[in-house]
Amino acid sequence: MQDFLQTYKWPIIGALLGFILALLFVSIGFFKTLLLLVLTALGLLVGFYVKQTGILDRYFKK
Repeated sequence: MQDFLQTYKWPIIGALLGFILALLFVSIGFFKTLLLLVLTALGLLVGFYVKQTGILDRYFKK
């Protein structure tokens, strides 16, 4: 089983993402799903920017 998962790791992940995307299209519609994906990508980019620049490090020191 471990060999199967290791061999087909990326196709399984792709299939799960496709399934989730299809469920979103059916349940909330195309444009709401598109908005959700765009806002998620924007949040990801902001997160990478904050991490790279260290803007919030001075506010949240350990």
